[in-house]
Amino acid sequence: MSFVPIAVTQGDPAGIGPELALMAYATRCSHDLPPFFLLSDPAFVARIAANLALEIQIESTTTARARDVFFRALPVVYAGRPVASGVSGNPDAADAPSTLTSIEQAVECVAKGEARAVVTSPIAKSILYKAGFKHPGHTEFLGELAHRHYGGDYRAVMMLWSQELAVVPMTIHIPLSDVSKRLTRELIVESGEIVARDLKARFRVENPRLAFAGLNPHAGEDGALGREEIDIIAPAIAELRARGVEASGPFPADTMFHKAARAKYDVALCPTHDQALIPIKTLAFERGVNVTLGLPFVRTSPDHGTAFDIAGKGVADPTSLIEAIKLAGRMT
Repeated sequence: MSFVPIAVTQGDPAGIGPELALMAYATRCSHDLPPFFLLSDPAFVARIAANLALEIQIESTTTARARDVFFRALPVVYAGRPVASGVSGNPDAADAPSTLTSIEQAVECVAKGEARAVVTSPIAKSILYKAGFKHPGHTEFLGELAHRHYGGDYRAVMMLWSQELAVVPMTIHIPLSDVSKRLTRELIVESGEIVARDLKARFRVENPRLAFAGLNPHAGEDGALGREEIDIIAPAIAELRARGVEASGPFPADTMFHKAARAKYDVALCPTHDQALIPIKTLAFERGVNVTLGLPFVRTSPDHGTAFDIAGKGVADPTSLIEAIKLAGRMT
């Protein structure tokens, strides 16, 4: 499997994704990157490279030849849809088909054994929605694609990973006012089991330690500040323990992320999006990697957005994409 390359999607053509792929390839030797290919429009990628004055060989190729090409040029596999506009910093809904096709083709490549993992570049959901995209984000779309190619139903769990910290938001892109309605015992138990299973299988953590944050200040203060910890979170943790998962908590979120606390667990699971993402983006903003657990294939992504404001200026930092490619390689 290690000889099969990694599939990297183009992301939104107007964002920094394509140029980061070019920059990552330019530094492949110094970072010891595993072979990868970019699923995009070869003519568009060549134009981005020329606009940024990047002296990189780009070669249009097939998945079968991509690994051999990687050692002399950036392999670009045509994803099946041309980039219609692709003007850096100017997102256009006309480019949505090429963005989505790139993701679809990446998953298909893994399902066929033509790629060993998927690394997704940033997308702009607001642009995709204009073209009829129905999913809350990348994670949910990948769950549908997993069902399409592998059969069965998969619940994808988002984990943000860095050497310093790994976190899982148990609710993601929903209003804060809806969190207490969505945060059920079943959701917590299912999330915990998926996280524990994939930490063992993908990260080779023999006995994963899961720490759960409370929803309310001071983890509810014994019910004085809310009962979610008593009625939902603590019973779910007890159920996970009964199922053999090393789970602890709920802990006050404001004391979970200092150095001494982080040494006591392998991953922190948080009821809300920002409880999880604020600490990891504070500790490892450039190096954080988005990992999707619960799928039948490995998917990683840089932990940042499209950055339309700096796209095409040559100032974007490829570190997170580089870390995402390296992590995908290690996980497979």
